[in-house]
Amino acid sequence: HFHFTAAEVYRRRVIQLGEHPTRVFNYGAIGLDNVRKLPLLARRELERSLDFELGEQSFLVTYHPVTLDPAGPEPPMRELLAALDHFPQAHIVFTKPNADTRSRVIGELIDRYVADHPERACVHVSLGQVRYLSTIRHTSAVIGNSSSGLIEVPAFGKPTINLGNRQRGRLLASSVIGCQEDAHSIASAIERALSPRFQRSLRKIISPYGRGGASHRI
Repeated sequence: HFHFTAAEVYRRRVIQLGEHPTRVFNYGAIGLDNVRKLPLLARRELERSLDFELGEQSFLVTYHPVTLDPAGPEPPMRELLAALDHFPQAHIVFTKPNADTRSRVIGELIDRYVADHPERACVHVSLGQVRYLSTIRHTSAVIGNSSSGLIEVPAFGKPTINLGNRQRGRLLASSVIGCQEDAHSIASAIERALSPRFQRSLRKIISPYGRGGASHRI
């Protein structure tokens, strides 16, 4: 009977589908509530929890398979790993993909990459909400194709490098850089995200998904 959307454009779409405007509310994305409510970890606490030291430059990488892609997830994942090699000074925290079809190959490639770069890369099956959000806070950029890069990451004033088409059609904050899934495009997007000009622009981010507090208003 009631509809609570994550953004104003989504509210208008629900109304266009025939729902009465007095029953459709835009209170923002519920996922942002955890950014405000959860007690996040300080950098040293996070490093102890991860058993991994973050560098002066650090990335959080979360990549999931695109289930309808006939080529499968292996080629784009290899391109992503090749792009990360362009930043040998960066420390990288990987999270394993979800349980979608063909996700195992992504996990295997990540495991191999971490084994080859133990001094600057680690992997976790799942960080949980507190550690995941804390890692966003203490890293330089988030790279991958997760919806968290569009919703939660901008709330921290951090850049997102959004790969490929998995999030096609979703609203994007100005902090989100979209790119194709080839090593050159990914590396160029990371360089842009780390550039002084782009970093300055992060101070003025306005998220289309609100500022949190949706669950209370709902």
